[in-house]
Amino acid sequence: MTEPQLKKVVQSLDDETQILARVPLFRSLDPLKLKLLAFASERVSFAAEETLFNAGDHGDAAYVVLSGIAEVYIGSGHGKREVAKIGANEIVGEIAILCGVPRTATVVAITKLDALRITKDIFYQMVGEAPELAIEIMRNLARRLEETTDRYGKTPQE
Repeated sequence: MTEPQLKKVVQSLDDETQILARVPLFRSLDPLKLKLLAFASERVSFAAEETLFNAGDHGDAAYVVLSGIAEVYIGSGHGKREVAKIGANEIVGEIAILCGVPRTATVVAITKLDALRITKDIFYQMVGEAPELAIEIMRNLARRLEETTDRYGKTPQE
């Protein structure tokens, strides 16, 4: 690898590390662990209207959005409902890899989207090496459950 290529890789790795540090789930991680996570992740791009994954798919990775916007849907056809929009510094897909269940939603890029793809093995390794990450995951899941309950758990009379 030439020196300019190496500098570009190092700069990209530093940029990705800084982005991961802004993701609430990863804020408590030591900078060296963040750099390792950035290095072990794969940078991927999606065109507008391209699907990141579908409900029912096997959960093999989580995605940290670097840039762009995606919509999260549940259901299909006429019963399809948008439940969230995600953008830069947000993570999606971690529930399936943590719980070992099929994807619970479909995620579609609505603009060009760049993301870091974190495989299940790397994600589990990070949780094993950083117990504080497990606590952040629980907080994140509890927050999402509360938001979902607030949004969809109310009866029509409320």
